[in-house]
Amino acid sequence: MAKADLDGASLPRVEYALLRFVETITKHAYRVTDEQVEQLRSMGWTDEQLAECVYIAALFAFFNRVADAFGLEDPNYFMAPPPRGGDPVHDESF
Repeated sequence: MAKADLDGASLPRVEYALLRFVETITKHAYRVTDEQVEQLRSMGWTDEQLAECVYIAALFAFFNRVADAFGLEDPNYFMAPPPRGGDPVHDESF
């Protein structure tokens, strides 16, 4: 997934369909169809989960556009992710 290769990713069918939905939202949200939403519902996704998916995709689109507009550099979190809550922090200053 870090390679942005959805077609090459080994994912369960339901997750693949949800990510295709995210792709539609990201590239051209106006093309989301009732049929697409019904297909996701038939796969078990709830309306609340689909709404959350739309909100997250929209927020990341917003963040990316703001970062691009201000010329912020990629923090490269895929290659060197920051510590998560509860993970030990290796601080050389102690």
